[in-house]
Amino acid sequence: MKYNRSPIMITEGVIFMDGVMCFDAVQCEIKFTPEVWEGRLLGETTPSSRWKGAKITGTITRRRSTPWLEDIVKKYMKDKVTPEFTIQGVMNDKNSDYYTNYGDKTTTVVGCVITGDINLIKIDTNGDVFEDSISFNAKDVV
Repeated sequence: MKYNRSPIMITEGVIFMDGVMCFDAVQCEIKFTPEVWEGRLLGETTPSSRWKGAKITGTITRRRSTPWLEDIVKKYMKDKVTPEFTIQGVMNDKNSDYYTNYGDKTTTVVGCVITGDINLIKIDTNGDVFEDSISFNAKDVV
């Protein structure tokens, strides 16, 4: 009999960008936010709600270890084509109750486009390590 619960640890997982493991990732979050219509009829005291669309957003925080982001900026400045990515997150805490019952927790989003600032250089005498926080929108969850 098992007495202790083992919730999934969010430290156990990996991130892939276009199929390549992002070894320098330290955080990843992908969110689905429904766009909600709300309305009521005469005499109703509470509105009805209905999903009419959604926005898929996310952020990856990584310790800079490659010139990947600078390369994306240079390529865009040269050809003016918006870069799109596929991002996949896998939570794989094999010691968790979630894994025991369901296996890996995998989320894949496609049509990802960077939406936030891209630091080209950052210098600070009080600084630690260079971390990028890459915000993105996604077109779909597959």
